[in-house]
Amino acid sequence: MDSDGDSEGGGDTKASIISVPPRREIPHYHGDETRVIFVVSAIVLIVAQSTGADLPLSTAGSVMSAVLLVIAAGVTNPAQHGIHWTNACIATAGTILFGITAIDRYRAGVSIFEPSFIYVEALALLSLIALYFTTRTIRGIRMRPKF
Repeated sequence: MDSDGDSEGGGDTKASIISVPPRREIPHYHGDETRVIFVVSAIVLIVAQSTGADLPLSTAGSVMSAVLLVIAAGVTNPAQHGIHWTNACIATAGTILFGITAIDRYRAGVSIFEPSFIYVEALALLSLIALYFTTRTIRGIRMRPKF
């Protein structure tokens, strides 16, 4: 056996360490942020519905929306451009639905400390932020040079 570590089973530990390739930065790709926001939104939806919050969705609608958010988050990636348009539609629908509901409840005099209002407002803001990141991603994809 050779002491240089060249032979099989040798002492060279560098060759036996598994390394993860460095994360590749993609300019203007914000899919990772959108993915996190969608999963957090799904969790907020389920928690809000299970605690009895007055959401603008039925129980089935809340659960199906949470499932849709998690599926969209799971398939979001930089290689498939169409999913970002889907994410934009989901974020737009959430912003409109929860934003209108939050504003209507605020104008109706509901306390800002009411749990239902807090959940709806949080979902409106999360949807708005997701829409921003998704729009930035779509813009970045469209601005990339064609190879």
